[in-house]
Amino acid sequence: MLKRISTKEVYSKLKNSQIKILDVRPVDAYNGWQLKGETRSGHIKGANSLPAAWTKYMDWIEIVRSKGITPDTSLTIYGYDEEDTELVAAHLQKTGHKDISIYYDFVDEWCKDADLPMENLPRYQQLVPASWLKDLIDGKKPPHLNSRKYVICHTHYRNRDAYLSGHVPQAIDLNTLDLESHDTWDRHSPEEIRETLLKHGITADTTVILYGKFLFPKNEDPFPGSAAGHLGAMRCAFIMMYAGVKDVKVLNGGYQSWVDAGYDISEEDVPEKPETEFGIDIPANPELAVDLPEAKELLKSPDGDLICVRSWPEYIGEVSGYNYIDKKGRIPGAVFSDCGSDAYHMENYCNLDHTTREFREIEKNLLDSGVKRENHNAFYCGTGWRGSEAFFNAYLMGWPKVSVFDGGWFAWSNDESNPVETGYPK
Repeated sequence: MLKRISTKEVYSKLKNSQIKILDVRPVDAYNGWQLKGETRSGHIKGANSLPAAWTKYMDWIEIVRSKGITPDTSLTIYGYDEEDTELVAAHLQKTGHKDISIYYDFVDEWCKDADLPMENLPRYQQLVPASWLKDLIDGKKPPHLNSRKYVICHTHYRNRDAYLSGHVPQAIDLNTLDLESHDTWDRHSPEEIRETLLKHGITADTTVILYGKFLFPKNEDPFPGSAAGHLGAMRCAFIMMYAGVKDVKVLNGGYQSWVDAGYDISEEDVPEKPETEFGIDIPANPELAVDLPEAKELLKSPDGDLICVRSWPEYIGEVSGYNYIDKKGRIPGAVFSDCGSDAYHMENYCNLDHTTREFREIEKNLLDSGVKRENHNAFYCGTGWRGSEAFFNAYLMGWPKVSVFDGGWFAWSNDESNPVETGYPK
């Protein structure tokens, strides 16, 4: 028999670090989206995200353990309804958990009492759920829509077939090479970016929703990035923000979240509707991009850092990470914060369903690596995709000064005069 507890009892548990509070609602509700009309946004302060939908995964218990939850942990579980709450509780009981309390009054009591602490992802409005996008497509006006004109972009790297084989209705296709160079992997010139955005019907005042399709990239493939579409969406988001598009949003979980929601898939080749004037000078936000000279200055600065979000094998010089980069190693003085297993996977930033990981976990990973939130942090990887994802997450978390070191390891290693380190750090 599960123990049901009151709002007062939950509040009394908040200061006890030995007790874990689990939010089993969708990740988007945890982040801040009021999916059931709750009066306040976000989750109980300090709660961990463990959506009921994840119980279907074979690796579910590994997710639980990754959050520091063991069979000895005292747990309090809440959600939108009794069914999901009890589903997660039952799964935990099967894995040896015994000290479990159930809280059913989150929406009706906790959310309605402004004195009870809640928190959310500071810029959750830019990371949208599939239901938000569905409402937009259906002609409704979802919350936090900042423009009457919108463009949905299915991003890919030289893989139009990924778009034509199925995409979100109304989405146009956007090749990442339209915004970045195939030779240097840097963003294109301001004039080239302007031309691409206008061709795709995007002005400074257009709300842009970006997503990609994850197709299980393999390093041995000639073009692994062609299967890492959602990383490409993050890359395009960074470049559009740099250019000056005022409302750039990313579909949380990408194409997979749309499929998981059971919404209709389109195979229509949707034509662009070009614009003629962007509206402001590009770049409107040049501070979001750091190039090689400024990167070197950040390495010397007490108030700035280069944040390496490559994998550990790349960092110590076992591999370069890419079939088109020969040199191996790392930039001396950069702060290493592990992204995941390789150049095309960001396990430390993404959940199994490809949604963005709990922001408290992402921030902890960065801070534990020695990253200082208050500094000017320029994120980089091999070329720019993973750096863009780390940048976008730091932006969502409200970090004060974040950038992408656009050239990354590729630009650094191409200059023979730049120092390089390999092996385990001393």
